[in-house]
Amino acid sequence: MKENMRHTILCNRQMRLVLIIMFLTGTMSFAEEPNLKALLDKEIVRSSPDHVVYVPKSLDGVTHDTGNEHFLVFDGPDGSLMAVWTQSSYEGAGDHRIMFSRSDDEGVTWSSPLKIAGPEEPGKDSKMSSWGFPLLSKSGRIYVIWNQERGPVDLHRQFTGSMDASYSDDFGATWSVPQTVPMPKSPQDDPREDIFSNWIVWQKPIRDLDGKWFTGFTRWVSKARRHPPHVNSWTAMESVVEFMRFENIDDNPEPRDLRISYSAWGENALRVPHYTNPVLSVAQEPSLVRLPDQRLFCVMRTMSGYIWYSLSADDGRNWCAPRPLLRRDFGQPVLQPLCCCPIYEYSEGRYILLHHNNDGRVDGCAPEDTGKNRRPAFIAVGEYRPDAEQPIWFSPSKQFMDNGGAEIGPLKRTDIGVYPSVTHRQGNFVLWHPERKFFLLGKRITDAWLADLNVPAE
Repeated sequence: MKENMRHTILCNRQMRLVLIIMFLTGTMSFAEEPNLKALLDKEIVRSSPDHVVYVPKSLDGVTHDTGNEHFLVFDGPDGSLMAVWTQSSYEGAGDHRIMFSRSDDEGVTWSSPLKIAGPEEPGKDSKMSSWGFPLLSKSGRIYVIWNQERGPVDLHRQFTGSMDASYSDDFGATWSVPQTVPMPKSPQDDPREDIFSNWIVWQKPIRDLDGKWFTGFTRWVSKARRHPPHVNSWTAMESVVEFMRFENIDDNPEPRDLRISYSAWGENALRVPHYTNPVLSVAQEPSLVRLPDQRLFCVMRTMSGYIWYSLSADDGRNWCAPRPLLRRDFGQPVLQPLCCCPIYEYSEGRYILLHHNNDGRVDGCAPEDTGKNRRPAFIAVGEYRPDAEQPIWFSPSKQFMDNGGAEIGPLKRTDIGVYPSVTHRQGNFVLWHPERKFFLLGKRITDAWLADLNVPAE
């Protein structure tokens, strides 16, 4: 009895100490509920999720799991749902790691996350593993590929790195030892051999017309090659969009034997002018869909105040010069701050565009205020128009979700609808998203919700 009382008193003291620390660091006030679970339960429902995949174990980062982003959910080869994402104490903390989980009941419950690569927590000598994405071979082998920090750093630890990969032949239960995938130097890279490329793949690749995996990626231009930023903001760091095709995934090669071909390479990369410095390109985070006529349609985020797009008529080998994305031919541009704006096929010839419907100057923000202008999240419906110059026309935008601007986590994030993915299974179209880069959630998009979003006919 006395031992139990001592234990209870000690636990109460520890809880009070945790609450005091949280109050002093600004992660909570004494006016809030003192119970961590109650606080998390309160925050998690702000966006009205239909699925909960992962809830961090703290608010202030002490559990090193309060940064969760780049959330890619995909169909497993065994019929399950699978997910990979980048986890850390917070973005850029130094402990980015690649995590994996699976669900055997259509996303109702998920397995405890399994680390594929990366450090457990920030450390002096830790090397980050960031921005993992999945590829499945026809035999069922699961590859996960990511940016592996090596050093020295060119632009940022999140961007400068080799391409590394692991694979699983037992549906994600175990993973191979990471290997480095050959990645050639680009004309956009530092020419020195010890400086790796600056790159990010951010969406799930798609199959090309020959069945090979194909994806776009952001290439950040090296300090040795870029137009220098004209303002003191990372938003003016030069970037372009390129594409990669995985030529032999279905042969189940070791990662070091993967063969990749590139397009929109070097001087042919897709470029979009910065809104105040048009010689400097800010083109990032491409998202791809295939049109009914087999062309590829690619949207990308920019620093112009709206979305831009490009088209390829030869399965991604050549691309037209990017141009602003309009609601229709000769219509108004689709507004967007510097934030990802993915497009997904909802049904044949019909598409979902997720975006934030502002040009960065919302609620008193400047375009550079990316910590504030990435909410709420909106959806516009797109429909194929075969005879139009811009082959997808869009409805007005409708608010899909928000969090009220409530801050959470070590970085006090408020963004929503960023770095998501979708699955379409058994009649359920689900957007999986890292809410405030903290919770990992899923939200259904239904025919009924989309019913009042009408696309111009002509």
